[in-house]
Amino acid sequence: MLLVYTHKITPRLTYAFKHIVLRILNVPVSFTTKVEEFIAHDSMKISYTKHLLSSELFIRSHDLLFEQGLSDVDINVQDWDTTKCFFATSDKSSLPFDIFAATFYLLSRYEEYLPQVKDGYGRFLASESLAYKENFLHQPVVDIWAYKFREVLKKHFPDFEFPTRSYNIQPVIDVPVAYYFKEKGVMRTIGETFNDVFTLKLKQLYRRYQSLAGFKRDPYDTFKWIVTKQKQTANKFIVFFLIGEYSTYDKNININNKRFASLIKDVGDYCKIGLKVSYLALDNMEMLKTEKRKMEATTNYPLEASRHSFSKLNLPETYRNLIELEIKQDFTMGYINYLGFRAGTCTPFQFYDLDYEVQTPLQINPFHVVDYALLKRQSLLDKKQDLQRLIQEVKNVDGTFVPVFHNYAFSDFDRWKGFRELFKMILDSVNED
Repeated sequence: MLLVYTHKITPRLTYAFKHIVLRILNVPVSFTTKVEEFIAHDSMKISYTKHLLSSELFIRSHDLLFEQGLSDVDINVQDWDTTKCFFATSDKSSLPFDIFAATFYLLSRYEEYLPQVKDGYGRFLASESLAYKENFLHQPVVDIWAYKFREVLKKHFPDFEFPTRSYNIQPVIDVPVAYYFKEKGVMRTIGETFNDVFTLKLKQLYRRYQSLAGFKRDPYDTFKWIVTKQKQTANKFIVFFLIGEYSTYDKNININNKRFASLIKDVGDYCKIGLKVSYLALDNMEMLKTEKRKMEATTNYPLEASRHSFSKLNLPETYRNLIELEIKQDFTMGYINYLGFRAGTCTPFQFYDLDYEVQTPLQINPFHVVDYALLKRQSLLDKKQDLQRLIQEVKNVDGTFVPVFHNYAFSDFDRWKGFRELFKMILDSVNED
């Protein structure tokens, strides 16, 4: 166990320490404000305060973990070996920066509460983030810091046996629309047929009616392939189905459609099922409740995981709504247009409510790549290289890699050529040395 001496124990302090020490390094941690207890402790210990007590391992504390609410935080990013860091400390400190305050800043998404420019959907932009501006978005800096901190602890406490963890993956399949042609209803099918004719998409028109007649599989119906891949790997997929009301933003299939409901149940026999929260339900608690209830009625078991349409988050309201409905996990934290680490980590963490100053039960699972971001790469080789670099970053710290692929990314449409291979590459990465 690691004992931490500090002049004041706060919710922020315990939150940051537990992510670094307990979740990443798998070492129990406790806290004390009593010098006598600290001196008497005969295992690993550090002091986290403003002044060194004696000759102990010492991290000089930044004020952030002892504050409440938001303030203007002065951040000066500096190089640290092959990575970056901020909240610099004094020469007497065992690390050149306050690893715990910096971790809290990134995990709490402190910067997303501050005034910022948003995109047309009201989303926080990667270009507005500290990680993007200071060129460390591509690294899980929190996990890198934790492993460097472990090396410092090893030097001071060579007899302590540190537990190990292993690289892992959590594949996410996002299903905004289960079928491209089928199960749309008579009026939508007629409307789309006329659109094909007027825009001279005759090849698509032909394929539409081949699919509707059952002569050819619907291009978005890739679920047989997904289930086959699930059977071949021990890592459980989470498949998020959109079941909310049809709207300008979400053009899904009605959950009352028996074939669609049957599809969800069939996939649920092999994969974990989550709720893809509709765009309108993001700000409508009653609508969210209805979607949760309908999904549970379809799957016949409690809903545990969610992911929001367009990867949109309104902090802290989005997460508070999930907590109120007792949803345990969310997979929305990430960027649509960029590969990387929005919260600076590849380890799941608990949502910290900055307004209430409390760690919540909601587990945040940040995703690190979405198929749409890979479309920007010119060739399949470029996509593979970028994906491999990202996977290696996670492997270096034995973290959990979370990719998001849509069901249509496995279709035979030209723009998605090679994406099945990319997904297989991720699955195979678990068994590589």
